[in-house]
Amino acid sequence: MAGRDIPEEYLDGYARILADASATGRRLTRDELDSRRALGERAAEAGFGLRALVGAHLTAARVHWPTTAGENTLAAVEQAVDAFAEGYERAQLLAVRQEEAARREFIDDLLHGRSDLGLLAERAERFGLRLSHAHAVAVARGGTGYDEGDAVPREVERALFARFGDRSILVTTKDGRLVCIAPGDQDDVLSFFAKQAYAATDGGQVAIGRSQPGPGGVVQSYEEALNALALAERLEFDTPVLRSADLLVYPVLTRDRQAMADLVVSALGPLRAARGGAGPLLDTLTVYFDAGCVAAEAARRLSLSVRALTYRLERIHKLTGANPADPVHRYTLQTAVIGARLLDWPERDF
Repeated sequence: MAGRDIPEEYLDGYARILADASATGRRLTRDELDSRRALGERAAEAGFGLRALVGAHLTAARVHWPTTAGENTLAAVEQAVDAFAEGYERAQLLAVRQEEAARREFIDDLLHGRSDLGLLAERAERFGLRLSHAHAVAVARGGTGYDEGDAVPREVERALFARFGDRSILVTTKDGRLVCIAPGDQDDVLSFFAKQAYAATDGGQVAIGRSQPGPGGVVQSYEEALNALALAERLEFDTPVLRSADLLVYPVLTRDRQAMADLVVSALGPLRAARGGAGPLLDTLTVYFDAGCVAAEAARRLSLSVRALTYRLERIHKLTGANPADPVHRYTLQTAVIGARLLDWPERDF
């Protein structure tokens, strides 16, 4: 055997090529180069390392070195090894692409729940996930979309694995967003992912779904995170990290859409009579409630004087009959304001 642990079959015809090239001074033919590439592909598929294979070729060249060898022989060695390495690398690239395709298909099936759960669980083990356990999912969006091979996902993934090592973590992308899947009892992983993703996306926003059990838990947590991002966009939340567990009241409020629409029209409909329509006064209420009903802070956020803000609140009171500063009326008005934002009122009428 020429070269340690490398079978002779991967050196088939090599000695003959060297001898012939040395005797004639010719370069390798196309068929000879193709045969070296084919052997390189087979060696890669068999799992041999390229370094050992190159070493085997050099050892074989020394053993079978022709007595008439010269620069032509060295050139033949270079050609043969180069063609062999080309075939090896081609096989490696194909294997990587096939692995990437399998990973992408698995992720798509996992996050959409399209596959049989039993088969999905079996496939998941290949990627380090045990779907019989609970999992939670974090989703990050930035100012642009990301693919799995982009620099930002790789940067976040490197930071996670440098910090936590192999903890059954899967970092990927889906629909331009970064996604991290982690065991449900490892909130520190998702919190760290959120921090890294926020920095890597230049101030993007991250949502973390609740831990959910079983093979279908990943898609449930993923959908919760997506819903949290959609809700934040609609309500103009600028919080860097959102937790779906903290936003459960909003789906409850909109579960009976007709009841919420009735509340919005009843409580806020009279604002349409204001000069400029309902929009400016609705914005005033939104900022006032977001500021914790602190008039000075609300006025600052609206770039108004406190006196101008107070005038607007009094106008709202006169039109609706509800006083935003009165705790008895505040809950109804605030719920109606949330409903208006969720239902796009007054842009959309009911």
